[in-house]
Amino acid sequence: MSGHSKWHNIQARKGKSDAQRGKIFTKIGREIAVVVKQGGSDPQSNPKLRDVIAKAKQNNMPNDSIERSIKKAAGELSGVNYESCTYEGYGTGGSAVIVECLTDNKNRTAGDVRHAFDKFGGSLGASGCVSYIFQRKGIVEIEKTEKIDSDELMMAALECGAVDIVEYEDYFEIITQANSHTSVSEELAKLGYVSLNAETTLVPDNFVTLDNDKITKFNRMIETLEDLDDVQEVYHNVNLPEEE
Repeated sequence: MSGHSKWHNIQARKGKSDAQRGKIFTKIGREIAVVVKQGGSDPQSNPKLRDVIAKAKQNNMPNDSIERSIKKAAGELSGVNYESCTYEGYGTGGSAVIVECLTDNKNRTAGDVRHAFDKFGGSLGASGCVSYIFQRKGIVEIEKTEKIDSDELMMAALECGAVDIVEYEDYFEIITQANSHTSVSEELAKLGYVSLNAETTLVPDNFVTLDNDKITKFNRMIETLEDLDDVQEVYHNVNLPEEE
């Protein structure tokens, strides 16, 4: 992977420890809270909520936890109001990093994010300093199986509105226009293709390659950022080794 797939960043952390699973559930719960406030608590009429519920189930989040998060956001239970905020900066080797957060205390979040950058040789920048090299796109991921013919999937995806498809070792990544991922995923489902995930993400226009020392420090910075409770997603333009 080249650093733009949020979903596989989460998947890579699955099962490491109960504490880390708890962090993933917390992040997904916050995301549910935001999308419910934006579009309502009915997943049938709120496609963003459908996407987050699918993500929650893929990460084995208990159904009662999902329902509780939805009820909190809908005002049926007491809950916290979260604000979204985005930070941009540079990692080692001039790499570009964008950090998306949901927080109830922006001062705390800003301090934590800045500390993670500083600790590993990075620097937090002004708004817009790196975002111009990223494009927001939709991503639909289909698990690779023996029954799927890659050419047939490509033709089907393009007919459903996709703009490109990339084949990886164990899955296909279908790229769509921003916010078209849900409709493409639903159209593919009618044709029998079941998606692992469908969401919007930030994809860089170009990537940088770091030497071994710098990639080690960079990975530690990204892991530190992702472990922060307020951080939802981290995007970057570093070419990571395939095993990452």
